[in-house]
Amino acid sequence: MAYYDIFNGDADGICALHQLRMHEPRLTTLITGVKRDIGLLSRTPALAGDQLTVLDISLDKNREALQQHLAQGVQVRYFDHHFSGDIPNSEYLFACIDPSADVCTSLLVNQHLNGAHLPWAVVGAFGDNLHAAARLAAAPLAWDDAALSQLEHLGTLLNYNAYGVTENDLWLHPADLYRAVSAFESPFDFIAQSPSYRVLDEGYREDMAHSNQLDTVCETVSVAAFILPDQPWARRVSGVLGNQLACAHPDRAHALLTVLDDGHYRISVRAPLSNKNHADRLCMQFPGGGGRKAAAGINALPSDQLDDFIGAFRSCYE
Repeated sequence: MAYYDIFNGDADGICALHQLRMHEPRLTTLITGVKRDIGLLSRTPALAGDQLTVLDISLDKNREALQQHLAQGVQVRYFDHHFSGDIPNSEYLFACIDPSADVCTSLLVNQHLNGAHLPWAVVGAFGDNLHAAARLAAAPLAWDDAALSQLEHLGTLLNYNAYGVTENDLWLHPADLYRAVSAFESPFDFIAQSPSYRVLDEGYREDMAHSNQLDTVCETVSVAAFILPDQPWARRVSGVLGNQLACAHPDRAHALLTVLDDGHYRISVRAPLSNKNHADRLCMQFPGGGGRKAAAGINALPSDQLDDFIGAFRSCYE
């Protein structure tokens, strides 16, 4: 029997997996990648009797591969908060899926484990820009604002590292970052002792210093869309910058359009924090689009569809 851990390379995926493996230590094969690399089940060479743990990737985007694994008798545990569509009915599948706007995979795993490793669930929720949910979850820990601010920054850094078109854009491969995180029971010890934390912190501060170099596509009281250049720093900051804009303007929807080397656009959408809905529905209108209600994206929007996207974006949120 072989074990596979298949997870999104962002903060939520890493923190969800860390909670599970602290609770249930096991030698596994890690399968992950950049944040938008979610077709991971098709790359998993599982056989009958093997066990897969799947975290923070859309079931709907992995449906065919999942059904193939289940038909072969592969056992699958699936934790996620993205749009799933119909969940297969199989004796080999355990699914914990909730697409609610204030839920992330780390919080679902925390609930499944009865709060056994709550601090890392809080980090994952902060990384997924669920600040209110993170603070609510952290209430039993009775930490002060200074401690919560450290976890918020850690979540931001773990999330920031996942954004890139290819793994070459990232400071650390997500599997390596997970291994670095997995050495620490406490997130505060990871902050204080891990060289990986310092790499991400320094890279983040340097990249964010460039983030005033944005071209405005549209900006109203209800929506704002900006174009980022075809540069590694821009690909790395697109997600966390969208989260920051959402926090700074909670009644406004945001779209960040990063120029790719073929002229297409990689798009990150953030719904208003005051109305965390419709981002997934908006992006799924376009090829390669998906996500969740509060935050979604499009992998490669052809340039000749840019006006169509902006029109749909404005229609959705104005």
